[in-house]
Amino acid sequence: MTSERDHRIDFFRGLALIFIFWDHVPHNPLGQITLRNFGFSDAAEIFVFLAGVAAVMAYGKILKRDGYLIACLKILRRTWVLYVVHIFLLAMLMGIVFFANSHVETRDLVEEMGLHHFITNPQQALTDELLLRFKPNLMDPLPLYIVLLAGLPLVLPLLVRAPWAVVAVSTAVYLLAPPLGWNLAAIKDGVWYFNPVTWQLLFVLGGATAIIGQRPRAPDTRSLLRQPLFMAAAVYVLLAGVITLLWRWPQIHDALVPAWLSNLLYPISKTDLSPVRLVHFLALAYVTAKLLPGSGWTQNWLAQQSCRMGRYSLEIFCLGVLLAPLADMINAMTDDAFAMQIFTALVGVALMALLGAWLDLNKRLTAPVATHSAVSAQRIRS
Repeated sequence: MTSERDHRIDFFRGLALIFIFWDHVPHNPLGQITLRNFGFSDAAEIFVFLAGVAAVMAYGKILKRDGYLIACLKILRRTWVLYVVHIFLLAMLMGIVFFANSHVETRDLVEEMGLHHFITNPQQALTDELLLRFKPNLMDPLPLYIVLLAGLPLVLPLLVRAPWAVVAVSTAVYLLAPPLGWNLAAIKDGVWYFNPVTWQLLFVLGGATAIIGQRPRAPDTRSLLRQPLFMAAAVYVLLAGVITLLWRWPQIHDALVPAWLSNLLYPISKTDLSPVRLVHFLALAYVTAKLLPGSGWTQNWLAQQSCRMGRYSLEIFCLGVLLAPLADMINAMTDDAFAMQIFTALVGVALMALLGAWLDLNKRLTAPVATHSAVSAQRIRS
């Protein structure tokens, strides 16, 4: 595997984090320009797919260099870090929401965030938190990633050698899960909002893409307009965008969208990763990869901010989770004034970008020290 970093992955992870933040601030006008408004999938699919790409790229190299045991230990150590972060993040989120709720009279932020379980039964809520069964709004992606990463050691060796075989098994599990009711238990709605038994397919597809993408293949020199797969994907993305836009006008939607198509499409389940969502994301990812084959465009200043956020996705995600209820509180205190909604949305992204810049600077400052220590240790051993 190549060690060269694909900055497109960082960019789109950062963009997904911005979309997740905007989507979870109620009444936020900038939430109207995120991916979910122009297709069946949204930022969650980007996040999970690229998590699979990044995880397999990183731990696949460790597997090849250091062996299976070391790769497993590193994966499990990272999983433990994510679990601990989840616990502390939930505690901080509850503190912020309870503080914000005491300053807002127009709506119940505790209800909006799904925290009433903690108020009615705090002792049980703490147990459910440790078991990943208590997941307020905004917290769903992190437990999903914890479970998916914890399962990676089971498939990583075969995924590296025979990715299509793993994809086939993963697809079978994905198709069986909804009719058989396979999901994990949770307090809200009884099951996980992001069903890991179905969303694992997107994670596996991301990992398979990382493996297959490293293999040499002859470039397709045909024009994109003469590539049937690209055209089919582009048409699907375009039609999905039109249908999604028509949701804003139900009467026009019902008049233009045939009944047979509505019966085929709906309901579009996010919990079980409905096939139309999955296909939409895969088509969108394929079209984007074809239109942006290189990463040179990520070198401009604005794209670099998103790339930085993507490189430190865990820290930026946590900050976004904490900023969302604060932005909601400030907006509510000004009666959701349009100017304030825009201001809090942009300030939140600016703070996320500043954290990414600070983490990047801190890494650069500490890297020479770490390198010097490693060289010194090598000299002593020699």
